[in-house]
Amino acid sequence: MEENKDITIYDIASKLNLATSTISRALKDHHSISEKTIKKVKKTAEEMGYVPNTLAAGLRGNKTKTIGVLIPTVTQPFLSSLISGIEITAQKSGYNVIIMQSNDSYEAEVSMAKSLYGSRVSGVICSLAMKTTDTSHFHQFVGNNIPLVFVDRVPKDFNTFRVIIDNYAAGFKATEHLIEQGCTRIGHLTAGSKFGNLYTERMRGYTDALKKHNLPTDKELIVDLESVTYSEGVKASNKLLSLKTPPDGIFASGDIMAVSAIQSAKKKGMRVPEDIAIIGFNNDPISEIIDPNLSTITHPAAKMGQISAEIILKNIKSPKKEDVKEITFLNTEVLIRESSKRK
Repeated sequence: MEENKDITIYDIASKLNLATSTISRALKDHHSISEKTIKKVKKTAEEMGYVPNTLAAGLRGNKTKTIGVLIPTVTQPFLSSLISGIEITAQKSGYNVIIMQSNDSYEAEVSMAKSLYGSRVSGVICSLAMKTTDTSHFHQFVGNNIPLVFVDRVPKDFNTFRVIIDNYAAGFKATEHLIEQGCTRIGHLTAGSKFGNLYTERMRGYTDALKKHNLPTDKELIVDLESVTYSEGVKASNKLLSLKTPPDGIFASGDIMAVSAIQSAKKKGMRVPEDIAIIGFNNDPISEIIDPNLSTITHPAAKMGQISAEIILKNIKSPKKEDVKEITFLNTEVLIRESSKRK
C-alpha cells in the first residue's frame, strides 16, 4: 500500500511563499521571526498535517513497529490489566508499546495524541479522559491510515473500532441480583454526569431492572459522585445511609465506591449483607480483600486489551478503507460473594 506523502517545510514554504529558512525558524519560535509570522506558519503546518521529524532520518515516511496507548491512568487495576493484555499481544508480533497517561485531562490527551502521531506510531488504542467531549484530535490518525481503537471509555459517534462491554446489561444484572436476594429499596452510586455514557448505561440497566420487578425508581436513592475515589464514595454512601428510610441494597458502579459503602455501613452498625446487600463493578483485587468479600461484575480488561491490539495488528497489515464503525462487545458476569449473598 502506498504511504501518504510526508509534508515538509518546503511544502509549507511553497504554500506561504516564504523561504524555507523562515519556516524552519518560525516552527522553532526563533526570536528573529515575528509573532504574526510564527502563528501563520504554525497554523498552516497544522492544517497541512506537517509532523516534525523527531525520528532518525532513515525512518522518515515510515511508521515504527510501535503501538501507542493513551489512557486516563495506569494506577487503576482495570487499566493496568488492559495494558497487560495489549502488551502481551503486541510483543508476540514484534511490536513495542508506548503508554501515555492523560490523568483525565482533555488538554493532556490532545497534546499526547499529537505526540504519538509525531512519533509515527503504527496504531493507537485509547480510553478517553473523563473530560473529553471533542474527539477531533483523533482524526489525524484515521486520516492518515493509522488504525485507531477506542476501548472501554469510547466516544458515542466516531468512525473507528470500539471494544466495550455491554454496560447496560451489566447494570441490569447487578441490580437484578440484589432484587433476587430480597432487596426492595436499592441505592445506586454512579458518576454518570462526569464520566459520560459508560456510567449512564449502567444506571439505565439499574432503572430498567427496577421497572421489570415493579420497584419504584426513587431519585433520592441515586447519588452522582464528583469523582470515582474512596473519599467521594464515603460521602455518597453516608448520604444514602442517612436517609429517613435508608436502602437495603446498593449497586455501586465501581468497586472503590462499593468498598466505601461497605465500610460506611459497618461504621453505622449495619450488617452486610443482612441489613444492606452491596455489589460493585470491575472485580478489582480489593473486592477479595475487603471484609466481607465484595460481590461484583466481571470486567474482562486483559481480554479487551488483547482484542484491541489484535484489531490494530490486523489493520496494519490490511487497512480497512470502508466504514469501520465496528463494535466488539464482551460479556460480563455477576460474581456473587459475601457482601450480597443472603440466599
